[in-house]
Amino acid sequence: MDQGELPTDTNGTRAVSLPETDPLLALERAHRAFNGERGLLKRGGRVAEVSPTHYRVRGLSDDVRLGDIVERVGRRSDGAGEIVQITVDEVVVAPFGQSSDLSVGDHVFIRGSFALAPAPSWRGRVIDALGRPIDGRPALIPGDSSAPEAVPGALARQRVDTPFLTGVRVIDIFTPLCFGQRLGIFAGSGVGKSTLLAMLAAASAFDTVVVALVGERGREVREFLEDTIGAESMAKTVAVVATSDESAMMRRRAPGTAMRVAEYFRDRGDRVLLLLDSITRFAHALREVAIGTGEPPVARGYPASVFTDMPKLLERAGPGAEGAGSITAILSVLVDGDDHNDPVADSVRGILDGHIVLDRSIAEQGRYPPVNPLSSISRLASKAWRDDQKAVVARLRSMISRFEDTRDIRLIGAYQSGVDAELDLAVMQVPIIYEALGQSPKDGPSPDPFADLARHLKNQERSNVA
Repeated sequence: MDQGELPTDTNGTRAVSLPETDPLLALERAHRAFNGERGLLKRGGRVAEVSPTHYRVRGLSDDVRLGDIVERVGRRSDGAGEIVQITVDEVVVAPFGQSSDLSVGDHVFIRGSFALAPAPSWRGRVIDALGRPIDGRPALIPGDSSAPEAVPGALARQRVDTPFLTGVRVIDIFTPLCFGQRLGIFAGSGVGKSTLLAMLAAASAFDTVVVALVGERGREVREFLEDTIGAESMAKTVAVVATSDESAMMRRRAPGTAMRVAEYFRDRGDRVLLLLDSITRFAHALREVAIGTGEPPVARGYPASVFTDMPKLLERAGPGAEGAGSITAILSVLVDGDDHNDPVADSVRGILDGHIVLDRSIAEQGRYPPVNPLSSISRLASKAWRDDQKAVVARLRSMISRFEDTRDIRLIGAYQSGVDAELDLAVMQVPIIYEALGQSPKDGPSPDPFADLARHLKNQERSNVA
């Protein structure tokens, strides 16, 4: 018998016929007598081939499914991984750690499907993609059940019609949100996505906040959690972290772990805010794993499975069934080269219920948050605005559009006051509107953005008269 294949007759694996006097059979029976039906001896395989991102195992094809977790016992070190491809003779495993310590001939054993059992005590903690604490505090206490609830059916979900205030003026005025909405923040690198996400995390409308940092720079994680989010918001936050130096499998699994935690609190009746930074790095991890299994790229290097897996994740957010809470998902989308039509951005935009565009040119002008109100849209804004607010926003958009369309004309000195009354009004008021929309994390949330805007315009009018 191969040393990598140990006999078992439990957990649905294929039993090996052994004589009644065989000591292994006696040991198995003795173990079951003290440990229930969980077998001591499990079927295993051996590592047959190692690559930088994957390794192949022979001897497991008949007993595993895609997504199962395996445990490797090696000559240099032990580790775990996830099965991402199954053939007749072998399976392909993406490791959770680095593959530098792998050796051909290492033993690999089946651990089963991945299970996560969140609990209320997880709030205030920082975990990795496998649900293990990384904040140096005591071990997490698991909840009662690790089985994820089924995604609510399309007609079983509650309706999304209850607005809330984020405290960020430019968002609450131009792209207001509702509980259970899914919104994307689209921007290039270094424009301010993470800072805006942190401002949204401070919203007081939510019972629980789940933050997923995928592919984040390691040195910035602690600063983001301690300084940007702050101790007060962290008390109701569960953070899932997979830094950029971790394996593609850890970065691929982190959003799913965060979603599972959010689903747990949603099913308890909480209003949950899920912040994911960023969905693009999640897509990069999906691409790395898929290409490692031999899947061909179809769109700018992305395999087709990337555009299948993203909707599967994002559709889990949203309102729960009757009696449950909701998951309001806000995720950042890193657009490659400031191209808002790259495959990931274009695909995600079609899945979400709205998008906020951060403009690099606005950031270069020193306006923060650098939201472009003309390019940003919330598909549920009509449920959040009152009739009078809708009219005000339409008027604001019209003036901003007129102001921006004539920027070049004004720069070359071709604008003359008194010729166009609408343009005169836009030239006078839009800079004041931009100033009123400016906000930093230190300013704190705005309890009434429309009143703040009206007050700022009135004060400016008084100062002009004086």
